[in-house]
Amino acid sequence: MLKQAVRILVMLATTFLGLLLITFLIGRVVPIDPVLAVVGDKASPQVYEKARIAMGLNLPLWKQFCIYVGNVLTGDLGTSVLTANPVIDDILRVFPATFELAVTASVIGILLGIPLGIFSAVKKGSFWDHVLRVIGLFGHSLPIFWLGLMGLMFFYVRLDLLPGPGRVDIFYEGIVTPVTGILMIDSIVAGEWDIFRNAMSHLILPASLLGYYSMAYLLRMTRSFMIEQLGQEYILTARVKGVKEWKVIWGHALGNCAIPLITVIALSFGTLLEGSVLTETVFAWPGLGLYLTNSLLNADMNAVLGSTIVVGAIFLGVNLFSDFLYKVVDPRAR
Repeated sequence: MLKQAVRILVMLATTFLGLLLITFLIGRVVPIDPVLAVVGDKASPQVYEKARIAMGLNLPLWKQFCIYVGNVLTGDLGTSVLTANPVIDDILRVFPATFELAVTASVIGILLGIPLGIFSAVKKGSFWDHVLRVIGLFGHSLPIFWLGLMGLMFFYVRLDLLPGPGRVDIFYEGIVTPVTGILMIDSIVAGEWDIFRNAMSHLILPASLLGYYSMAYLLRMTRSFMIEQLGQEYILTARVKGVKEWKVIWGHALGNCAIPLITVIALSFGTLLEGSVLTETVFAWPGLGLYLTNSLLNADMNAVLGSTIVVGAIFLGVNLFSDFLYKVVDPRAR
């Protein structure tokens, strides 16, 4: 167990170091002068040079990288040019909104995608199987920003069934004091049920569209895993023994699909955190995705690279958690 723990830690450290190296190199090769972003293009050469020395850009690249790694490990991701705040503070402020959106979409995707994938595999070749395959193909192929625009045009503009962009109506902004950063939880804690209902109505459309995207992916993967398992000899043996069909499907076949499904769900959640960039931009959702988009448009490289590091660290954490779940679900992994 000790060797395994050391091996996992070394793997995580190496991967994270590689992520830092990539982000560092990106920050150095993009055609954006970080000094000008701080001092402005009208600064004198003396001010420019002092800022360049203060930022350590006169040092060799390997020294700059060591300083960069040390700063990241201590939580210093630099200062945002756009907000003039430390990037880590900005990310901590906007990330709960993205987390709220991604978790809700993941729940929708899991609750719909896995059962529909099982049903499609059991009814392989039937009319309903073809219908579900088309639904999965559309959900996995259509651009998420196009779905967002169509959803706003149909449900908000035409039918007026759901509210428009934003996390909450302007009237309710700033009333609830942030505790967790997740507005629906904070509104419950504060006893503001009107704000809770308004926040939920704003969450329905973007979460449903992201959930559809997740559902399509999980449906296709679950169907593929289940078809493979249902064709195995142990399934035939269970049926010959007279085991009930529901137990064969949900106990035997799905049980052996649990390991790959955990990986798929973990990757799907990480993809939602990444894919919510476009969704948040379309719906003006004040999360990490919108923050990253605004930073890109304003050439705020500290915020862009800091957000990239956070998303990469989340992927590492999700993969580590899925490895832990392997051992819980499958005793052979222990």
